Amino acid sequence: MDAHGGRRSQAERDAATVEIGYALVSAGFAAAVLFGAVAGPALLFDLPGPLSTVLLRLGLVIAPVVFLARVVSVLTRFRWQARPGRSDRISPGS
Repeated sequence: MDAHGGRRSQAERDAATVEIGYALVSAGFAAAVLFGAVAGPALLFDLPGPLSTVLLRLGLVIAPVVFLARVVSVLTRFRWQARPGRSDRISPGS
């Protein structure tokens, strides 16, 4: 919303939609890569039972944490940059 509490323009709503999509896709990618790095060896190699279980569970715990951290960081950065009166924002068309 603008500084006077008015409605958002279509461009502002579109920018928010694109930013949400970017946050979700990039968070999913980061979580998948991290899960693959942590749990991948347990899935690819014949590791001892306890080690395999630990790696899989660790991957299942860390991946959602990374997903949420990425979504929150992208969206808070977008909200901070979209504040009215910020002079360092990139204006449309530049």
